[in-house]
Amino acid sequence: MKKRALHNLGLNMAQIQVAQHLCKKAADERWKKSQMRDVILAIVADPDAYTSHAIFGELAEMMSQTFEEREITAPWQQWGSDLQPEAIRQMQNACRLPIARRGALMPDAHVGYGLPIGGVLATKNAIIPYAVGVDIACRMRLSVLDIPESALDDPKQRQRLRDVLEDETRFGIGASFSSPHDHEVLERDWYMTHITKKFMGKARAQLGSSGSGNHFVEYGIFTLEEDDLGLKKGTYLALLSHSGSRGPGAAVANHYSRLARDFHPELPDELRHLAWLDMDSEAGQEYWAAMNLMGDFAAANHEVIHREMIASLGATALATVENHHNFCWKEEHDGEELYVHRKGATPAGKGVLGIIPGSMATPAYIVRGRGEDVSLRSASHGAGRVMSRTQAKKTLDWADVDKKLREEGVELISAGLDEAPGVYKDIHKVMSEQTDLVDVVARFQPKLVKMAPAGERPED
Repeated sequence: MKKRALHNLGLNMAQIQVAQHLCKKAADERWKKSQMRDVILAIVADPDAYTSHAIFGELAEMMSQTFEEREITAPWQQWGSDLQPEAIRQMQNACRLPIARRGALMPDAHVGYGLPIGGVLATKNAIIPYAVGVDIACRMRLSVLDIPESALDDPKQRQRLRDVLEDETRFGIGASFSSPHDHEVLERDWYMTHITKKFMGKARAQLGSSGSGNHFVEYGIFTLEEDDLGLKKGTYLALLSHSGSRGPGAAVANHYSRLARDFHPELPDELRHLAWLDMDSEAGQEYWAAMNLMGDFAAANHEVIHREMIASLGATALATVENHHNFCWKEEHDGEELYVHRKGATPAGKGVLGIIPGSMATPAYIVRGRGEDVSLRSASHGAGRVMSRTQAKKTLDWADVDKKLREEGVELISAGLDEAPGVYKDIHKVMSEQTDLVDVVARFQPKLVKMAPAGERPED
């Protein structure tokens, strides 16, 4: 039966997907469409009466679901002492899910959809699209350059740095390149799902762009206190970028988030953004494949940004550090295989390198994970917001922001007031609250910053 016919019978998107599969089975047993229609109508009217049906029992069982939360909330631990009460409630709610096994809340945590940003959740045989986030595989990348830091003090060299930053990057919703960049990620199987197939053209055009929201590309001073990363201790000029999987990632997130909600209409309102996809299901496997492709696409975006800028500068990267922070990983914890969602959290396994940024006026930290199991081997992904975008635009003033930037020696090419330093927590305090999770390897101080222009709708 066609999707429209099934929709007219009262089925949602997820139920239609299951029903179509079962209708194929029924057709193989020579059922007529009228018979299928009658049974499906009966299931819609009274699903409990048909859960043992030989063919359509799976659909009836799906439609008769009731929410059964854990008898005891899954254990979780919090870092940071001044977190928003609503972010804490979101973490508590996530640990009520029957699929939840363990959680952690990072010191930069603030309210998100379903799982708080800065939330980590380990689940059994299930993945939650909203716990990954809308900007799948939002990512950091840092390249230490062989250009002396003194280039920032020389007017000609500084202008050259600025010109390359403006010429080789694109910011804003729908930002793209008229002459697309090349990268092997475009040769991957984008036909794996109908969503990735549909957005392959957009991926090609947007490859190497940064979007909006809190995404940025910037130069700064990289300070290494001891020999590490294949470098001698000292100060260097470095390039730092933050962005994700752009339009294609948002499309994947939105489609499978809606599908997950359709699969779990039994969830109460406070949990509806935590709807999951079973990893034994076709939808779960589709999302997993699409999410990983978006992870590779996000990594390619950064690689292209750095490749093109470094080539235009005639420079060489002496060292590179990068990591995802909106993603789901398959890992072993407590002796079982779990799906670990890090929504705005940095992987911090033993010896794993990562980047934790502050704001346009405060340092980013290059860290090495300590592998703490109690945090699900995770750390914060930044300073964390203390102010909504709406509040920032109402209460902050560019004159005050400009003064702060001058004090820190930062030149801002473009950004919205909703990304001013004052909308973020004190990164130094955030770092002090997770010394058991990461060791600081180096520090990056922004000096020449570009973000999406004011007025852009945020993608994060």
